[in-house]
Amino acid sequence: MLRRPAWQVLRQFVRHESDTVGSLVLERSMNRVQLLGRVGQDPIMRQVEGKNPVTIFSLATNEMWRTGDSEVTQGGDISQKTTWHRISVFRPGLRDVTYQYVKKGARLYVEGKIDYGEYTDKNNVRRQATTIIADNVIFLSDGGMKEKV
Repeated sequence: MLRRPAWQVLRQFVRHESDTVGSLVLERSMNRVQLLGRVGQDPIMRQVEGKNPVTIFSLATNEMWRTGDSEVTQGGDISQKTTWHRISVFRPGLRDVTYQYVKKGARLYVEGKIDYGEYTDKNNVRRQATTIIADNVIFLSDGGMKEKV
């Protein structure tokens, strides 16, 4: 497989001059997320009447760092932060495989885009939600795999 240099790939997204159609400016942009983490709950499948079903699960990513005077030496405490991400899978084949084979604790690589939305909760309060819309899920561990019957 031939690979283009990174500058050629990025050149299609970043241009010095924008393409102009009349007064409309056409610029390319990118909304891409890559996550590597562990599943926090077994996936659920939801379907709202008249809409396509969606598989939803949470994914935890960890960030670790050493606090102290020098990060090179072994001195200092190790701190950790866990971030939880809500993953939604709409693609029919991927949605079904994810629902059937992923379970809590599985290690996954997820690619997709970030989506911000609003909803009204049971108490009639407007809430904001951040969701990752997955287009690709790669299973990295067998330990978290299961088969639902």
